Amino acid sequence: MIELNTFSIAARCDRTGMLGVAVSTAVPAVGAICPFVKAGVGAIATQSWVNPYLGIDGLKLLEDGKSAQETLDLLIDGDAGRDDRQLGIVDAKGRAAAYTGASCVDWAGHEIGEGFSVQGNMLVGAATVAQMAGAAEASRTLDLPERLMLVMEAGQAAGGDKRGKQSAALKIFNIEEYPWLDLRVDEHRNPVAELRRILGVARHQLLPFVNGMPSRENQLGGLPSDVTDMLMTPPRFRPGGNGGS
Repeated sequence: MIELNTFSIAARCDRTGMLGVAVSTAVPAVGAICPFVKAGVGAIATQSWVNPYLGIDGLKLLEDGKSAQETLDLLIDGDAGRDDRQLGIVDAKGRAAAYTGASCVDWAGHEIGEGFSVQGNMLVGAATVAQMAGAAEASRTLDLPERLMLVMEAGQAAGGDKRGKQSAALKIFNIEEYPWLDLRVDEHRNPVAELRRILGVARHQLLPFVNGMPSRENQLGGLPSDVTDMLMTPPRFRPGGNGGS
């Protein structure tokens, strides 16, 4: 069991229905064990002394028709380690719920709003979560990747994890069963800033490809010729190129 002293947001876009989680912590590879998202179902961030089954089982409960709060109550009631857990949930209707266990390392807390939950533990102070909630409210008109990124930047600017910085992740589902966007910074001195850079590259090079991938309705997909031409060139020559070979 790994202690994820972390700050994160789980959110739903009320314009597109996209669901996603963004998270950062001072442990490697947070994207592998904290965010759980399913298209048309919900988004869950599980952290502190992390129990991934809260994310796995939580998505099943949401898919069965439970609300975010009903799902949270069932998960916490059934978890013997509840005092050490922190959890944020948003369901497919945008209802949010969050929980911070009594034994989570200070500073620890959460805020929920319409379509989002922000939470953190072992933070430098309450300002991290407060600034994240403010950024979530102020960015409602933006697309979900940008909104989640701005929230994470606000949390980092307010102090973030008091031990320092190491990894960050951004996971978003649209209408397919596979992720629309799944970006990870597994070990970096400034993971949120690096995640921002990678998002910029992904907007030019990844998302046009994902948008043309096969779907349940269209097994062939539909990649425009300009996208296939772009992907046939070396990375350094593509839009948003980062100097790769």
